[in-house]
Amino acid sequence: MADVIRAAIVQTSWTGDKESMIKAHEDYARQAAAQGAKVICFQELFYGPYFCQVQDKAYYEYAESIPGPTTERFQALAAELGLVMVLPMYEQEQPGVLYNTAAVVDADGRYLGKYRKNHIPQVKGFWEKFYFRPGNLGYPVFDTAVGKVGVYICYDRHFPEGWRALGLNGAQIVFNPSATSRGLSAYLWQLEQPASAVANEYFIGAINRTGIEDLGDNDFYGTSYFVDPEGKFVGEVGDAHNPELIVRDLDLGLLAEVRDRWQFYRDRRPDAYGDLVQP
Repeated sequence: MADVIRAAIVQTSWTGDKESMIKAHEDYARQAAAQGAKVICFQELFYGPYFCQVQDKAYYEYAESIPGPTTERFQALAAELGLVMVLPMYEQEQPGVLYNTAAVVDADGRYLGKYRKNHIPQVKGFWEKFYFRPGNLGYPVFDTAVGKVGVYICYDRHFPEGWRALGLNGAQIVFNPSATSRGLSAYLWQLEQPASAVANEYFIGAINRTGIEDLGDNDFYGTSYFVDPEGKFVGEVGDAHNPELIVRDLDLGLLAEVRDRWQFYRDRRPDAYGDLVQP
């Protein structure tokens, strides 16, 4: 595994139907691979609208099994391109049992597993408890061709415990696919993930969709980015309004340097945390 990994994230707008969204993301993956990227992550619920702006059972139709047809389609593409892929989708485990999930596929097309979003909001414009159960798979880290990759989805980012769990599980790069609105969270967007990258000593790819969709007035403000374990943006932050493929070089050699400088894992006091894990 190389010390410098070329990584990609995608922010884009809803096209109006699932198939055209899937095709758009296949194209983004091909563009990323052509630029030398070895890993890519798409935005939250990448092949659909952000339907959680409303509470309507019709949108349950977007759920599918993982692995399943979309996973398998991108497994073939991953193998063709030699590209590790993180695929945030709507999962149906069985009828009525639904999760906000990301599948992880290795560069040879192997399905490695999935992460299910653990923290589920229920506020205006983000009625997620109507659609998703809380995740039940913990905080897995996947051993990929580009290193150890974790996933933390959207609202999860407000909860420090999962960030730390991913670090304890060995993550080097954590992707945070999101759908977050200008009026609600923009002031936090360039604060939380850099702080979490510093506190947990890994790279983070933060992805947000763009545009205003027909289902509501949520203004998805893009500005996707990579941040390093010193809290510095890697290159420019993405556009605030328009779709964009963001490709950056991540120097994983920085991880050892930072972890030697700041011994956050060594100096933890889990013996003092007992009260924190009580309901």
